[in-house]
Amino acid sequence: MNQKVIGIPIVIVIIIIGAYIGITPSENTEISKIEEKTEFMNSSELIQTNVKSLFKVMAYDNDFQMIDGEKIWRNVYYELDESKLDIYQDLKNNKKSAVVFPIFTAAAYSEPGFYTFYRGECDQEFHGVLFREDDCLTVKIDEEYNPGFTSSANGLQVLSLLGYDVITDITIHQNPNVLAQYEKIILLHNEYVTSVEFDAIISHPNVIYLYPNALYAEIDFDEDLWEISLVRGHNYPEITIRNGFDWKFDNSIEEYDVTCNDMKFSKIYNGWMLNCYPENVLHKTKELLAQIRDF
Repeated sequence: MNQKVIGIPIVIVIIIIGAYIGITPSENTEISKIEEKTEFMNSSELIQTNVKSLFKVMAYDNDFQMIDGEKIWRNVYYELDESKLDIYQDLKNNKKSAVVFPIFTAAAYSEPGFYTFYRGECDQEFHGVLFREDDCLTVKIDEEYNPGFTSSANGLQVLSLLGYDVITDITIHQNPNVLAQYEKIILLHNEYVTSVEFDAIISHPNVIYLYPNALYAEIDFDEDLWEISLVRGHNYPEITIRNGFDWKFDNSIEEYDVTCNDMKFSKIYNGWMLNCYPENVLHKTKELLAQIRDF
């Protein structure tokens, strides 16, 4: 088998509304760093926004939209604020911990793909190519994505800035024993996982399920073709099937709470689960980051 491994994802812009992440296969199974790229289509000057945050929130000065008279930045990424180094020192990772970047979920949300199928839109042309049902149920892992909100791009960069190691779904699939190296595993929106990854995660004694809807659908990962296929879950192959692993701790119903006005962690046998989708609040909530540190 031709064994590919995942390399360094390039976080070009980490977002509140959308992000651009590039993934390049390499010889290294871990993500060693997150890099910024300063090019952005139709952009000019990179500026610091006035978004309330524990970090500097950077964006391009013409990359926004107006909603109800308020300027909403479409693409932002985070930097450490030198005036808050004492805060970061208090909140930084203090254990051997890893955050799992959901590369499979990023691929699943690409179009045409799983969600094209869910919407019943597979028998349509995309860029001059007619896609059938089978085409939508298998998607390539590309070098570039716009995963944004669905792939928890904010959470990825914030936790990386605070010193957490970052690994990927593919790292775990190829070497499930890698999790034994860590005292704590933090899942983001890892909605689509392989059975190997699922078994490895639920067997670890200290997992923080930071985003609801993790471990929701089973996929197959073809390492030779570098693609994933939907196996079970999300009403497939039968409409009555929700969680593809029949996982009794599934908390997907809570993913629709994106305001997190009443954030709470609940204890399960191998860790803790948050009751809301924290993508828009993680970067500005000291109490949440402190809880993640202390687990």
